[in-house]
Amino acid sequence: MKFNSKYDYIVIGAGSAGCVVANRISQNSDTTVLLLEAGEEDTKPEIHIPAQCVNLQGSEVDWGYFTQPEPYLKGRKMYCPRGKVLGGSSSINLMIYIRGNSHDYDRWQSLGNPGWSYLDVLPYFKKSENQQRGADAYHGVDGELSVSDPISPAVVSQRFVDACVELGYDYNPDFNGVQQSGTGLYQATIKDGKRHSAAAAFLVPILHRPNLTVQTGALVTRLLFEETRAVGVEYLHERMLHQVRVNREVILSAGAFESPKLLLQSGIGDAEYLQGLGISVVTDLPGVGQNLQDHLIVPVAQQTTQEVHPAITSNVSEAGLFFHSQGNLEAVPDVQFFFGPDIYLPPGYVRPDWGFTGVVSLTHFQNIGSVSLRSSDPKDAPVIRMNYLQSEADVRLLIAGIRLMRQLFDTSAFNEFGGKEIAPGESVTSDAALESYIRSACSTGHHPSGTCKMGTDPMAVVDPELRVHGVKGLRVADASIMPTLVSGNTNAPIIMIGEKAADFIKAEDGNSTASTT
Repeated sequence: MKFNSKYDYIVIGAGSAGCVVANRISQNSDTTVLLLEAGEEDTKPEIHIPAQCVNLQGSEVDWGYFTQPEPYLKGRKMYCPRGKVLGGSSSINLMIYIRGNSHDYDRWQSLGNPGWSYLDVLPYFKKSENQQRGADAYHGVDGELSVSDPISPAVVSQRFVDACVELGYDYNPDFNGVQQSGTGLYQATIKDGKRHSAAAAFLVPILHRPNLTVQTGALVTRLLFEETRAVGVEYLHERMLHQVRVNREVILSAGAFESPKLLLQSGIGDAEYLQGLGISVVTDLPGVGQNLQDHLIVPVAQQTTQEVHPAITSNVSEAGLFFHSQGNLEAVPDVQFFFGPDIYLPPGYVRPDWGFTGVVSLTHFQNIGSVSLRSSDPKDAPVIRMNYLQSEADVRLLIAGIRLMRQLFDTSAFNEFGGKEIAPGESVTSDAALESYIRSACSTGHHPSGTCKMGTDPMAVVDPELRVHGVKGLRVADASIMPTLVSGNTNAPIIMIGEKAADFIKAEDGNSTASTT
């Protein structure tokens, strides 16, 4: 096997976790690191303007994935945007900073993953964070990632919070603090009025390090093995095929769709399935590509009688609410609301000049999907099956969520804005009509995860230190390792996963103290 060059570590994917891993392990000046990203540099101006986030989907910085026809969504192929650029999806998302619920991580540990309880992961959340409000028991200020309050939130977003309080929900100034339940304005990863992506926070400040090489436009086609040890990576760059050797480890941080796809292409997965595609089996891991989980969102949009629009520094989704549908204050919230001063409409609806949108989401949908190969050609997109809304219980809870959102919009807090409901529409009132709307209008919550799940059971792909079962020199560090989806947005948890992965790598490498700034 002939290689172009050698590195101590190769990180695949410059997304939320990959940027963190590359930053931390390249702190050792004696360690050489190659970071490979399929997308290009984050020079597109809209990336850095928070309110332009909605215009990034479908652009050249988006992978533009689609699912297979969804059987429970009237056969629709669901659009699933993912960032294909430095920073990954942190360069195209809505920048909301939510960690999830403490019980999410305690559950991970109970599933056979020691070291992943909430008390174990909290220091890693704090390590990354530069919290605008200052340090406390839940927040840090010495990290690279800026977490800030809205700069110029719309009046109507504050009215949403007022409406929630009017209906009896607690005001919660910090969804990432003492408790998750309640209503408030979301904090966001914004710095000086600009998006603070994982690339901006963790990668750009260290590009001067001589031991770090960042290669964009590099589509990794397969991992290279000698028996069961990962010894290198093959990738396409400007139509040329390259091979690079790794001395220590490959860290796969390509996301919940591309990470399992690359493992399968490289011979790691269900042996019978791989053999059917003519792929040589390195190790038989039937869990690769299984356990796909995601959140789902359903909009409730209302026209206003006065001008409503987000500020240029807005992340568009400014306010929120977490609650348990049965009113159990001790339970993990099972519903999350998003609210913003803009109109978000499903296809077929006429957009008014002004309006606002509330979005209903469940924190734990019961859909379980999969990622598989379309063929053995690495340039082909993966086959994605979400199985959204296969559970009638999820549909019933979404219907209740829409009815509650309507109640919020009907409170006195919104009196000054007037207007009528655009979607689903004032005539859509029965359970059957609302269910039809949900199945026609819902879309991804942009949080795919779980396809290389962490654990020790037969369907686990990585162990609790994120090493791929059955092989050596290979870890996965991204949303795909989540055994269960967290209760909320995923960017902050993925960054935390990157931090923990880097510490695992450093510990195995002997905790070298040589460093560079």
